[in-house]
Amino acid sequence: MTAHTPQQLVEHALATSTADDCIAIAADSSSANLRWANNTLTTNGVMVSVDVTVISFVAQGDGVATGSVSGSASTPEQVETLVKAADAAARSASAAEDAADLVADHTSPDWDSAPERTGITVYDSFAPALGEAFRAATAEDRLLYGFVNHEVVTTYLGSSRGLRLRHVQPTGHYACTAKDLGLSRSAWVGGATRDFADVDAATMAERVKQRLAWAERQIELPAGRYDTILPPTSVADLMIDAYWGAGARVAHEGESVYSRPGGGTKIGERMVKEGVHLWSDPARAGLECASFNLAGASDNTESVFDNGLPLGRTDWIADGTLAALIQTRHSAAMTGQPVTPMIDNLVLEVDGGQGSEMDLVAGMERGLLVTCLWYIREVDPQTMLLTGLTRDGVYLVEGGEIVGAVNNFRWNESPIDLLNRFSHASATVPSFSREWGDDYFSRTAMPALRIPDFNMSSVSQAQ
Repeated sequence: MTAHTPQQLVEHALATSTADDCIAIAADSSSANLRWANNTLTTNGVMVSVDVTVISFVAQGDGVATGSVSGSASTPEQVETLVKAADAAARSASAAEDAADLVADHTSPDWDSAPERTGITVYDSFAPALGEAFRAATAEDRLLYGFVNHEVVTTYLGSSRGLRLRHVQPTGHYACTAKDLGLSRSAWVGGATRDFADVDAATMAERVKQRLAWAERQIELPAGRYDTILPPTSVADLMIDAYWGAGARVAHEGESVYSRPGGGTKIGERMVKEGVHLWSDPARAGLECASFNLAGASDNTESVFDNGLPLGRTDWIADGTLAALIQTRHSAAMTGQPVTPMIDNLVLEVDGGQGSEMDLVAGMERGLLVTCLWYIREVDPQTMLLTGLTRDGVYLVEGGEIVGAVNNFRWNESPIDLLNRFSHASATVPSFSREWGDDYFSRTAMPALRIPDFNMSSVSQAQ
């Protein structure tokens, strides 16, 4: 069977569509992973796939209708199946309310380049050090469980209007949980990387060993409001929710925390403390992502008509003031604001933030260090009240030192409220959300935050 390049699949989709306009997106993905449990490597694998999205546009008397179909495709025949389905979906659909002119023709200088791939050799340095960590953990009666994954996705976007864009996105992460032999204590560490050149398995194992040692003393605490330090990982968990909920249309219609009472959005109003900055930038060092818009379907925050729009730095919150919300061209026309599409990274900075989470611990008289949040769900979109649980590491701080581990809690907090109430912030560093980083959003940089009255609403029996 003759192999077909992603570019050829895109061109075949555009050539065979009978719609008035067509966009085709081919994503060539390769990934390599390692899993371990009980101090033993359990699985490893390399996977390669090609997925194609076809978006058809059909003019109607009152506008333009669209149809979008995605699927695995590596041959022209498979692409044609997707094209026929997308064309048919567009012809049977009603006019799209977000209709706009497709982005004009532009070609990436590397459009003709082959897809980039990853492989198991990405772990050439990590794997031997992991083996040493297994031996040390076994000798010290400690169990390690974990997972590493590295993926490279090369995306090709083409349109019947001449657009030909290419982007290569490397994404990697590591996560390691340590337990004692009796499985009564657990601790977790994790992080994101682009290529594993900056990930040392020995350092990872040492960090989780230290956190497990903190839990040798177990302390029961009741529910209540506690002076609490959230490290960058936990801050990322919350700020991603704040970002995903920042759709301009939903805010304009009065349904989110970013809605102005009486109508419209809070853009231009102070929402959090002065000195707080939340922003995204495709060129942010270490967090690089696509510099053009990619949308496989339309919703409140994305529009298929906006495929190929150039992306640059966007300040969402600037010095405490709401500066922008996630805007398609359609929502921007509704709100009278600039077009600011979603970008695949997020940075939080606080003026004067310095040191690390452990420096914040050293300055705390009594409180909690919460290293991991999970099972996060939205309770009230108009206040962005979230609820969730703690997991694998809630530690008691007394006199600037960690003196033991405490039980888990259910918590209820709004990330917007937290940005108004925090008392201290560390420097911003690359971070990784345990809740959202594995599959959805791994490119973040956050500070640790100290919250004087974090709401631990009830004790959780989760272990």
